[in-house]
Amino acid sequence: MNALVIDCPTGLAGDMLLSAVLDLGVPESVVHEPLQALGLANAYGLKVEESQSGGLRGLRLSVSSKEPNPPHRRWLDLRSLISEASLSPSLKTKVLQVFQALADAESTVHGCAPDQVHFHEIGAIDSLVDVIGVCAGIESLAPESIYCTAPPAGHGRVTTAHGVLPVPVPAVLELAKRHQLPLLTGEDLPAAELTTPTGLALVAVLADHFQRPSRMEVEAVGIGLGHRCLDRPNLLRLIRIREASRTKPGWQELVVQEAWIDDATAEELASLAQHLRLAGALDVVQGAVLMKKQRPGTSVIALTTPDQAAALREVWWRHSPTIGLREREQGRWVLPRRCGASATPWGMIRAKQTRRPDGSFTLKWEQDELQRVSAEAGLPVMELRDRLALEAHAFVPEEDWQC
Repeated sequence: MNALVIDCPTGLAGDMLLSAVLDLGVPESVVHEPLQALGLANAYGLKVEESQSGGLRGLRLSVSSKEPNPPHRRWLDLRSLISEASLSPSLKTKVLQVFQALADAESTVHGCAPDQVHFHEIGAIDSLVDVIGVCAGIESLAPESIYCTAPPAGHGRVTTAHGVLPVPVPAVLELAKRHQLPLLTGEDLPAAELTTPTGLALVAVLADHFQRPSRMEVEAVGIGLGHRCLDRPNLLRLIRIREASRTKPGWQELVVQEAWIDDATAEELASLAQHLRLAGALDVVQGAVLMKKQRPGTSVIALTTPDQAAALREVWWRHSPTIGLREREQGRWVLPRRCGASATPWGMIRAKQTRRPDGSFTLKWEQDELQRVSAEAGLPVMELRDRLALEAHAFVPEEDWQC
């Protein structure tokens, strides 16, 4: 998989993320071009320099305003400016989503309509450069997936344009609530504002997973340095993971969910399994268990991917009587496979092709297809399978290899 990992042990801010993007090799022109399209070419200055924090190198950037009288742009005006600019549709969508997330959070905090939000978090030129630059840089890197570690919130107080505020600041808490984002807290973190609203809004829109990947084949690392002096290196790492080969077995992250049930009928258990599969379970199995007070029960186990785990939890609560659900992370090695069909004397029959580590291929017919052809041709499934092994022709794939 061609993926990016945002590792933010000491903070998450727009300038740190943009610095890491540039350190990963994205040209500065990728940042400047969309800002020029917005008519902001002469409104800002961008200084990027190699520096150190706690003895570790990285890039640190500063954005300066060249506007004599910087306007307090409302979200209503800013949205129109972005919507009418000559940007790629995908970039425009991402930028609008980030600013909308910021506007929604700030409107809740300040008790006003989102369109009327007009403050430095939305309108200042440094926020514009950070948000547009990061979105453009990530688009140029074209990852298939983005992971983000849980950002540290910090603690203490911070002085803002609205006065002294507690950390995490209200907008950060609102963003975390709205987008269900994890925040790290604790007295072992520096007493400072470590995660900013802009930084959190960016990952709320861009990141696909808020966890570390279980395996990383590192291709490159970009380091973005923060401006604050902490008791440890103040940095953010943007890690590019090498794309896994599709001709070799691949590692797949899984989540195993399990409940023991002794107060449901066989029909209800069958319905539960069906609903779990429809919600994204890769497989559902059941087995007999002897529960407390020597009551016979059924162990129901669902296998799913991390991004579908939350949806499956809702199915357990809605379609089973269980009041507890065990869950653990697991994984499996899988061979590359792809779906398609083969020409046979009975027409095209769907099958799954697998590539073995020695380079050979195996073909497995879909059971539903075998039953369909068996009924139409009047042949037992076992006989049909034997004849297909001899009489089927070239496999026609319908998708690329999946690992």
